[in-house]
Amino acid sequence: MTKAELVEIISQETGVSKKDTGIIVNLIMENIGQALVQGDKVEVRGFGSFKVKTRNSRLARNPRTGDSVDVPAKRVPYFKASNDLKERLNKKED
Repeated sequence: MTKAELVEIISQETGVSKKDTGIIVNLIMENIGQALVQGDKVEVRGFGSFKVKTRNSRLARNPRTGDSVDVPAKRVPYFKASNDLKERLNKKED
């Protein structure tokens, strides 16, 4: 699902214009991103949580040349699904 598809669905279900819905979706994403940049954890009950994890530096190999390359440590976003979401994904259909 793309952001445009998400905006379309929300707009149809709420009766809010696509333009206003797009602004709201963008604000939500911006604020989640900004919170992560600041090192905060973002929790959406019933859906999951977003946080930042630090990957350690490591030695990797360039597949083209075979040379060793030092990959520096970096921060990456991480999403953990809630138990509710996991249960819905694995619910057996009768």
